[in-house]
Amino acid sequence: MPSPSAPLTSDIPATDERGKKLAAVVYMLFLGSIMAVVTAPLGVLLAHLRRRHAADWVASHLQFQIRTFWLGIAGAALCLIAWQLLGWLSLPAWAPWALGYGFFTACLIWMVGRCGVGIHRLMNGRAIDAPRSLWLGGASVSLSD
Repeated sequence: MPSPSAPLTSDIPATDERGKKLAAVVYMLFLGSIMAVVTAPLGVLLAHLRRRHAADWVASHLQFQIRTFWLGIAGAALCLIAWQLLGWLSLPAWAPWALGYGFFTACLIWMVGRCGVGIHRLMNGRAIDAPRSLWLGGASVSLSD
């Protein structure tokens, strides 16, 4: 058993579970935002408020969730700007709509992937390796056994 001051590695399941249920609720709120957008801001608010009171490995999940929310907002803002620019360039009407649908699909895949990796690691008592990453938190995902 590692000492409390030893660095937390993702291969050793954690024993301190302070905040684990909250992190699970935030993941569910993020996934719920697919149907009701208002749940994501509630989730990020909970993550911001309780991050300091969680165990270190759970705090990595909360930081990952906070980053997921704000990266999604930044991406949506950039897409909205690009969408408006395509409209002003007098391109055919399908071009801005194709950008919008393409962005929405990519954002949906990205968010579900991040939540899936996060829930898997959370339920196994593991920290997010790189909570500040842009992709899947440092997790390697493969389709083979």
